[in-house]
Amino acid sequence: MKIEQLIVQYLYTNKTVTLQDIGIFHLSPTVTISPEQDKDAALPDNAITFEYNIKAVQDDKLIDFIVQQTRKIKPLATSDLESFTILGRQFMNIGKPLPIEGLGILQKNQLGEYEFIQGHSINPRLEPLPALLREKDKGDIIFTTAPRKQQSKNGIVAAVIVFLLLAASAAFYFIFKDNKEPKAEQLVVQKTPDTSVISRKDTPRVNIAPTVKDAALNIAPVKTDSYSFKIVIRDYTTQETSDAVFKKFTVYGHKLVQYSKDSIVFKLAMPFNAALSDTTRARDSLQRIFGGKPYVEIN
Repeated sequence: MKIEQLIVQYLYTNKTVTLQDIGIFHLSPTVTISPEQDKDAALPDNAITFEYNIKAVQDDKLIDFIVQQTRKIKPLATSDLESFTILGRQFMNIGKPLPIEGLGILQKNQLGEYEFIQGHSINPRLEPLPALLREKDKGDIIFTTAPRKQQSKNGIVAAVIVFLLLAASAAFYFIFKDNKEPKAEQLVVQKTPDTSVISRKDTPRVNIAPTVKDAALNIAPVKTDSYSFKIVIRDYTTQETSDAVFKKFTVYGHKLVQYSKDSIVFKLAMPFNAALSDTTRARDSLQRIFGGKPYVEIN
């Protein structure tokens, strides 16, 4: 139902209606329009009068009437009424009359004021609301949806975590594939273990001399600009914390070492046997995987 029909029907019932920033319409007390009024009936002359008032405020009872007839929530009904009055004023401000069926015509005169010319047709009466909607008057209207099952939400979270772990593992594999699998004709076996690692019991965990299998991973290319370096991922002030993080990361398959040069700062690092020019690429890659601020230490 159009908003102007509701305005007219409200006027027929309550004898007065206010349009915000436009004015007030009054229906003569002597005029009675019943719901069974003949469609061919006409409004008598001077049945409706208009009081121009650009400071007219919102008619709250009219909004309640719109809510009742349309079943819309109050903010939406208020918005519909405001849109009608705003568009109506814009229409009249450009010199166009605003016709309202069952009421008459509003227009702007030469003095810049709104004036009203009454019509004689009667707006058709409102149709009764469906019985189903009327039965709902006694209940509260709920605008929320049923909550989703927690089990489905947990399943989605688990799937996302698994996906992220797989993506991180794949990225780590492809980034460091060249460092972990150097070409056979360009490799020499490292004969001595890394002497920077301390093997005392009361100091951080150390790396024992590599086995034959591990030695294959510590083979470096024979290049004049080749260097052995480490990317330090974390610094810790206690060995216990360093051990815990070391155990956590190695479970995921990362090849890491622990060492300390002063028994005060315990370092967790990933060793590389590659060219010095690869330090920046290796550091940036580990920062994406482990976060923090990794830095380079050259042996």
